[in-house]
Amino acid sequence: MSDLPPTPVSDLPTRRALWRNPWLWVVIALLALTAWQWLETRSRIADTQTELARRLADSEQLVKESRTLVSKAMEQTTELQRKYGALEARLDEFQGQADALRSLYQEAAVSRDDAMLAEVEQNITLAVQQLQLSGNVQAAILALQAADNRLSRQDRPQFLPLRRTLARDLERLRAMPFVDAPGMNLRLENVIVGIDTLPLAMDLRPLNSPSPSQEGEAYPDSWWASLVHEAWQELRSMVRIQRFDRQDTVLLTPEQSLMLRENLKLRLLNARLALLSRDQWTFRNELKAAHGWIERYFNLEEKSVQAALAALKQLSATEITAEQPSLNDSLTALENVKTAREKH
Repeated sequence: MSDLPPTPVSDLPTRRALWRNPWLWVVIALLALTAWQWLETRSRIADTQTELARRLADSEQLVKESRTLVSKAMEQTTELQRKYGALEARLDEFQGQADALRSLYQEAAVSRDDAMLAEVEQNITLAVQQLQLSGNVQAAILALQAADNRLSRQDRPQFLPLRRTLARDLERLRAMPFVDAPGMNLRLENVIVGIDTLPLAMDLRPLNSPSPSQEGEAYPDSWWASLVHEAWQELRSMVRIQRFDRQDTVLLTPEQSLMLRENLKLRLLNARLALLSRDQWTFRNELKAAHGWIERYFNLEEKSVQAALAALKQLSATEITAEQPSLNDSLTALENVKTAREKH
């Protein structure tokens, strides 16, 4: 204390007055407040730095975890891309197989339709041939029915015009008069088979007349009976009774008999061919000629000959010709369907 310089007495009032100045206290308060604010700010900054450091550490951990997750995601993405590429390859392969199967199915459908149309065309052509060559209406009807049944299995709208045309042609064929050609053919066949067994007229034997010895035995053995018998024999030799309403029996050698039967068979076979071809003129002429031959050369008293003549007469009176309808409409409709398919 002794080392301090002595305070002048005159400065004491001044210092006292200074401490009593309110602005000094205001300044001191401001400085204290500023110091407190600075300390508070430093504390908050320190806390903020600590929190920021903690959060940065957490962020770094999250970044690391995120990097790990991203890495795993990348690996999974790569694996998924690889699998996706494999799936795309399989899908392309399946698509190619599907296209190939679709193409095969279309080709199979086209070839199946072509085969079906070929079968229908064959049936219609068969019907035309049956009508033109043999006039067999029933066979033509069966052929057209087979064609219509074949079309009905497909149930396609493009085949409806053809089916309508076939239905019209079938109605026209069913409206035609029926000719039993198979039955007539069978009757002709029976007559032809029986030709070899028909008895000839020259094989007819007259009733056995009594021989002269037998006639002599019928009379009593007397002179007047013998005289009467001789007179009767003389009278019989002078009178001859002969029928002129029919020709005499033709005598044939065995070779001529064989030729007669064979030629008669040929006549009937020609009539049979004329029946199948619906040739009315030839059919009747051949039957007429065969009928005349049988009447002239064969025994008319036999039932087999009478049955053959009756069959030939009935067959000759049958009409075998009729105006055959044309199937050009069905053929035209079929060609239209085929042309439409080729354009499509």
